[in-house]
Amino acid sequence: MVIIVPFVLGIYYSFTDFNGVRTTLTFVGLDNYRNMFRDPVFLHSFLLTLQYTVINIVLVNVVAFLLSLLVTSDTPGRNFLRAGFFVPNLIGGLVLGYIWQFVFNNVLLDLGRSLGIAALSRSLISDSGTVIWAMSFVNTWQYAGYIMMIYVAAIQGIPANLMEAASVDGANYPQRVWKILMPMMASAFTVTLFLTLTNSFKQYDLNVSLTNGGPAALFMGKPSKASQLLAMNIYNTAIASKRWGDGQARAVIFFLVLVLFSLVQVWMSKRKEVEM
Repeated sequence: MVIIVPFVLGIYYSFTDFNGVRTTLTFVGLDNYRNMFRDPVFLHSFLLTLQYTVINIVLVNVVAFLLSLLVTSDTPGRNFLRAGFFVPNLIGGLVLGYIWQFVFNNVLLDLGRSLGIAALSRSLISDSGTVIWAMSFVNTWQYAGYIMMIYVAAIQGIPANLMEAASVDGANYPQRVWKILMPMMASAFTVTLFLTLTNSFKQYDLNVSLTNGGPAALFMGKPSKASQLLAMNIYNTAIASKRWGDGQARAVIFFLVLVLFSLVQVWMSKRKEVEM
């Protein structure tokens, strides 16, 4: 009931002019949904969220997989490395955002000036062309260690004699990883892709603390924000602008899109597992 009642009320409010305070509601039909898709700021946030999600799915999983190969090899100090790579995941998103905001706005700028590096002469989170990539970098730094642990568990569950037999047959390390390791980790890939997709699509805490949606940008000739993801757009619409009905309509679409993407991803991954 704790989940069902707010969910049903949210859907109901999306068809009203509820502002979060007034008790008398007016039924507005699909007006909130129509206005949502006519709002350039919402459309921009939606596209930015898709871009951010795709970048993170690739970066987080590639980095995590490479780290898992490193810490399951014969590398000296691999247990220390495993713990070190996981530690950033223990830091809350809000705290992490403020830490990296200081790094981008102060540490890297001072370093760029000292070394004469032109690329660091301007903060990466104050440039509309680089801010999404900066956010993705921080998210990868935080989340890759967690995904790495899932890959490590999958790798350790693979019989060592399979890799040894392939080595005896003349397969080099990349071939063993591609032909044996990765196919046998298919179920782990299904889980990690699902986790990175949902985590990235509903990102809020890192967004608000690192960039607060900035810097300013133009989209379809209208003022917008270069890093305002969908979750922040919903919050700003419902809470900051006191347009709860409009915000709830956006939240409903957000939920439906996330469910659709998740189901498609899991279905495709499961089908790939069968093929492997």
